[in-house]
Amino acid sequence: MYARVARWEGSNAEAQQQMAGMINASEGPPEGVPSSGIMVLNDPGEGRSLVIALFESEEDMRAGDEALRAMDRPEGSVGDVSSIELYEVGVDRRM
Repeated sequence: MYARVARWEGSNAEAQQQMAGMINASEGPPEGVPSSGIMVLNDPGEGRSLVIALFESEEDMRAGDEALRAMDRPEGSVGDVSSIELYEVGVDRRM
């Protein structure tokens, strides 16, 4: 499994809630993004988020990264992407 981690900064709690609602209302990832899942970690007090998109293969992650970089920002989004990093997932254990 692989993960693309995008760090957003300069946001606020309301914008974070709106983004979460948009993601939860969608039927799946955006077109061209072969993601198998997503997790968003928010820190409303500091106005930052980590958006972690999961992929089954490195090829899928790189294709998803390319597609996401080419997309326009979601309408009404607040803040900026300050970094994007690509990882191989070492452990994914949920209780």
